[in-house]
Amino acid sequence: VQLVESGGGLVQPGGSLGLSCTISGNLFGFYAMGWYRQAPGKERDLVAWIPSVGSANYTDSVKGRFTISIDLHKDTVYLQMDRLKPEDTAVYYCFLNLHISSTVPDFWGQGTQVTVSS
Repeated sequence: VQLVESGGGLVQPGGSLGLSCTISGNLFGFYAMGWYRQAPGKERDLVAWIPSVGSANYTDSVKGRFTISIDLHKDTVYLQMDRLKPEDTAVYYCFLNLHISSTVPDFWGQGTQVTVSS
C-alpha cells in the first residue's frame, strides 16, 4: 500500500491551495486519513484528520481556513487550504491509520512542499 500525494506549490499570502492523497494498492478498510506538516527545524505536527465515518478534526491554527474531506469511492483524502499564511509553509504529509487504536500512522505519503510567500 502506498499513499500518493499531489498538489502543493508556491502561493502568495491569502491565497489557496489544494492537496490530495490517494491510496494505491489493496486495503480492506481503514480508520482515518489526514495530514501532518513539518516546517524546517520543527517537529512534524498534526494538521487535520478525518475518519472514514465521522467528522473532521483540525488543529486550532487552521480551523476556519482549511477543509479536509474524503472520497471513499476514490480512496482519496483532500485538504483545501484557504487564506494561507507564511507560517503554513511546510512539507505536508498524508497519513493513514488502519485502526482506531493506531498510536502512530500506519502509512505515510511522500510529502509535498507548500510555500506561502510574496
